[in-house]
Amino acid sequence: MRVSLEEERASLRAQLAELGFGENGGLDYDQNFADSSQVTAERGEAEAVAQSLKETLDEVENALAKFEAGTYGVCENCGQPISPARLEAKPAARRCIDCASKR
Repeated sequence: MRVSLEEERASLRAQLAELGFGENGGLDYDQNFADSSQVTAERGEAEAVAQSLKETLDEVENALAKFEAGTYGVCENCGQPISPARLEAKPAARRCIDCASKR
């Protein structure tokens, strides 16, 4: 699972870099570029995609930190082990299926 999470992290970082996600936590744009309505719409779409990728990256990094702490695979809500099938389907899962279904 760890290798899979590390590969996903690298992929997410590459996708964010490709979108122009900068060190400042946002997308970098050319300030001299004309701001037409189409550019504004495309910028909004790119920011939504980047935000989704960033949230997924945060989840993956949280799961990798749990590996380091020795708590990977333990439900954050009830403290019970998360089933291997759930972790295989969603390696960054924070909750067991029972706790996740209650949300």
